[in-house]
Amino acid sequence: MPIAADLLAIMPFPDIDPIAFSIGPLAIHWYGLAYVAGILLGWAYARRIAANDSLWPGNVSPISKTQLDDFIVWAALGVVLGGRLGYIFFYDLPAVMRTPVRALEIWNGGMSFHGGLTGTTIAMILFARRNAIPVWSLFDIVAAVVPFGLFFGRIANFINGELWGRLTDVPWAVAFPTGGPFARHPSQLYEAGLEGIVLLLALAAFVYRMRALKSPGFITGVFVCGYALSRIFVEFFREPDAQLGYLLGTNWLTMGMVLSSPMILLGLWAMLRARRQAALQL
Repeated sequence: MPIAADLLAIMPFPDIDPIAFSIGPLAIHWYGLAYVAGILLGWAYARRIAANDSLWPGNVSPISKTQLDDFIVWAALGVVLGGRLGYIFFYDLPAVMRTPVRALEIWNGGMSFHGGLTGTTIAMILFARRNAIPVWSLFDIVAAVVPFGLFFGRIANFINGELWGRLTDVPWAVAFPTGGPFARHPSQLYEAGLEGIVLLLALAAFVYRMRALKSPGFITGVFVCGYALSRIFVEFFREPDAQLGYLLGTNWLTMGMVLSSPMILLGLWAMLRARRQAALQL
């Protein structure tokens, strides 16, 4: 482990106010704007994909723009409720059991991606059944646009100076105000790059070049597997939540790794299932 003298700040933390702007007594935070930006850009991209009949099985889109407009509310509720409940159950249950009102204090820990994924999945299943939409195709279109939200969410984490990385002496290390006087990996930016930009481009290539939407469930599998691999990789650079620490040993196996590992198998299963179903229909 590097000595303390080597861990002095190499790159100062940018002085960005977590509050983007205020309207009277109402403070608008970057974190909230990140959710809005992710949802709106994802919605616009989803509408573009849905409007392109040539991308879908039988050259007919299974979902209309109007249905996508209606689904936004369902998705937002799934993300927010699932994300908050997931954080409570996975990361903060003992504290919430002692002080139940803490469950409403979003600033204490925030949201969990895995919880948000679960909540959104439930919302997609219910919406698909209610509107007679093939559920795997709805999964696919949502999976293709989720990286927008992941990118902006991780940028907001960086601005807030939260979920920072482990101690390091790399040239791009950052000293976060809440992370002590030492330099740390800007792991939020690693995640923004991998889970956001790289995963978005990879999924776009599968959608437009490989026409993977014609095999319902394949894009979902790529997303789930890609996110899991990205998250597990970044967990080696990210500081685990203080109330949990490392689950095994002194410097590895975090809750993020535990929750993401089954996703690799689930993603592979979804891709294989999609290919088998597509082959049966030939």
